[in-house]
Amino acid sequence: MDRQFSEQIDDVAVKVENIRKTFDKGQIVAADDISLDIGSDEFLIFLGPSGCGKTTTLRCIAGLETPDEGRITINNEEVTHQEPGDRDLAFVFQSIALFPHMTVQENIRFGLDMKTDLEKEEKNERVRTVADMLGIEEMLDRKPSALSGGQQQRVSLGRAMVMEPAAFLLDEPFSALDAQLRDRMRTEVKRLQRELDTAMIFVTHDQEEAMSLGDKIVIMNDGRIQQVGSPYEIYNDPQNLFVANFIGSPSVNKLDCVVSKTDGGVTLTTDLCELTLSDTEIDTATVREGTNYTLTVRPEYLQINDESSLFEATVEIVEPHGDRDAVFVKSEGIDLAAIVNQGDVDQSAETVSVDIDSEDVWVFDNDGNRVI
Repeated sequence: MDRQFSEQIDDVAVKVENIRKTFDKGQIVAADDISLDIGSDEFLIFLGPSGCGKTTTLRCIAGLETPDEGRITINNEEVTHQEPGDRDLAFVFQSIALFPHMTVQENIRFGLDMKTDLEKEEKNERVRTVADMLGIEEMLDRKPSALSGGQQQRVSLGRAMVMEPAAFLLDEPFSALDAQLRDRMRTEVKRLQRELDTAMIFVTHDQEEAMSLGDKIVIMNDGRIQQVGSPYEIYNDPQNLFVANFIGSPSVNKLDCVVSKTDGGVTLTTDLCELTLSDTEIDTATVREGTNYTLTVRPEYLQINDESSLFEATVEIVEPHGDRDAVFVKSEGIDLAAIVNQGDVDQSAETVSVDIDSEDVWVFDNDGNRVI
């Protein structure tokens, strides 16, 4: 059964209804049955692996692609077949396409010169206001060649901001920047979105970027929406195995298991251990006895050298991650990962004991749907 991800929002800036987009005469389905309501003050992230349909969906909203089916409205006006320039949108893309012969001020003002009848002083006032917000007010007379990569990206943002659109569309705008600058730009863009109080639709394949920026995250795979929710909802309550596995680093640990029902709940039997879940933790009607399932547990919930133990494991690698360590272990030929406090597992350790709290596991059926 298909799930509907569009939700009721009082003030909708962009509405996408049942969008389908194919290529190669219908052989390649890039976006399939996409429905979303994007609030006028919402920061929405399209997140997923390469080829999942996130950029195609953004390009349909932008008007750079025309969907085969469905409709798109912006501020209650249908724009499905309108040209990009006729939509009340502003774009920021990965490639920083500034005019090299123009100054920063002229680059930022370009859209206003092309699309509005504002007086020159009003245009310049908008440019100065935006430049002040972006911290580039001292650079307005410079040419792009005199700017760093981060400063050029700010100019690109400024050119979008002066248009005061219904929504900003950003397609992996920071992927060409170095890590430190990328982190700083994320913080600045989130602050700007709050100040502008305008919808932003942002495409990325970087889950850390998505989790740090978004009010709402749209997880996509194979052209379809897998789940929509806040960063906390996506992380703590995945609806299917793809989402559980895609979000988080290292990825979730996966164990094949068989379910057997007991008087008080169910027992999950894996090659490494047995876990018993009480009927207060689950709805036993959602699982079938004797059926194969996939048990998952996030690395941070895999307990190493705790007071209790379900099985022993051999330490393969300990990776320092700042104040935490990622510990990769193996037991009965099965690879597992745990996140522990720095130094909890010595680099020279050969074996550790492993425990799993039954309250920290998810169980998925063979179709990847979550049942526990």
